[in-house]
Amino acid sequence: MMIHSLGPPPSDAEVDAWLAVLTAAVAADQPQLEAPSRREVAGRLCVPPALGRPVLWAAGEGAGEGAGVAALLLFTDEGNAHTAFLDVLTVRPQERRRGVGTALWARVREELLAQGRTSVSALVDLGGPGQAFAQSLGFENVLPMAWYEQELPADGPAPVPATPGYELLTWHGPVPDAWAPAAAVAHGAMQDAPTGDMDERIPVWTAQRLHAVQQVIVDRGGELITVAAVTGAGEVAAYTELVLPDPSGRRAIQYDTVVTPAHRGHGLGRAVKLRMAAEAAGRYPALRRIATTVADENTPMRAVNEALGYRRERGAGIFQLTMQPA
Repeated sequence: MMIHSLGPPPSDAEVDAWLAVLTAAVAADQPQLEAPSRREVAGRLCVPPALGRPVLWAAGEGAGEGAGVAALLLFTDEGNAHTAFLDVLTVRPQERRRGVGTALWARVREELLAQGRTSVSALVDLGGPGQAFAQSLGFENVLPMAWYEQELPADGPAPVPATPGYELLTWHGPVPDAWAPAAAVAHGAMQDAPTGDMDERIPVWTAQRLHAVQQVIVDRGGELITVAAVTGAGEVAAYTELVLPDPSGRRAIQYDTVVTPAHRGHGLGRAVKLRMAAEAAGRYPALRRIATTVADENTPMRAVNEALGYRRERGAGIFQLTMQPA
C-alpha cells in the first residue's frame, strides 16, 4: 500500500479522492448523517488553520485514488507545541482490514515523533470502527462528550426572551474591529470549560488571534454568525457562534457558547442561542439541523441545550495518546 503526502495544496483529483473516502465511510458508519460537501472538503484541505500546520496523507495506488486518508494538525502556538490533533484517519469501508489504517497511522506516528510531539488527540465517535482502532493503538478517552442536534422548527423559532441590561447583537463573518478586543476577553472565559485530562491548552485570545481564526472559516468557503449579549459599558457578556461549512447545506455546527462569570444567572446562554436559531433560519432556507458537542461533565450547558430542544445524537470523546519512542 502506497502512502502519498498531499500538497500543499492538494490537487483537484486528490480533493475528489479524499471526498470519496469520507462519503463512503459516512454511508457505512453513520448513515443518519450527511457526508461533507466538496466545498467543505476542499476548504479544509486547501486553506490551513490559523493555529497549526496541517500534514496530509492518502493511501492508494495513485495520488488520486483513495483507499484511506489522514490529516494531522501540528499546533504552532507556544502553549501547545508539545501536542497535536489527528483530525482525520479514515479508510474506505471495502479497504478495511487490509492494513490501510495501520499504514496511515505509521506515517502519522513518524511525523509526530519527528516533530517532537509528546501526545496526540482525536475526536472519536463511540461505538464504531474509529473507537476500536483508536483503542487498539493505546488512545484513551480523556474527555467524554456527545453530539447533540436541534431540528429547526417548521413553524419558526421560539421567541427570544428579554435581556434587561443587555443588547443582543449579530455579526456575520469575523467580529467587527470595534468589538474584537471585548470578544477576545469573552473567549477567554472558555478557560473554565471542562477539558478533562487533555494536553491541549486553550490559547490566550487576542483580537488579532480571534480575527485570524474566524477569517479561516470564511476563506474556506463557509459562513460564520456570532450573536453576542453586550453591556452599555462595552463588555461582551455572552456569545454563541454558528458555522456553516457549506452555506447551501442542511446542517450547521454550533461552536462556542459562553457566558462570562460575572454575567451568569441571567439567562443569557439561552437568549443568544434562541436569537442564533432565528437568524440562521431566516438567512439559510436550506438549513434544517444545528449540531454541537458538549462534554458530559458540562451540566449547565447540557441543561440549556435540552431546554432548547437539542437531543443527544451519539456519544463521542476526545481520545488521547502519549507518544512513546520506538
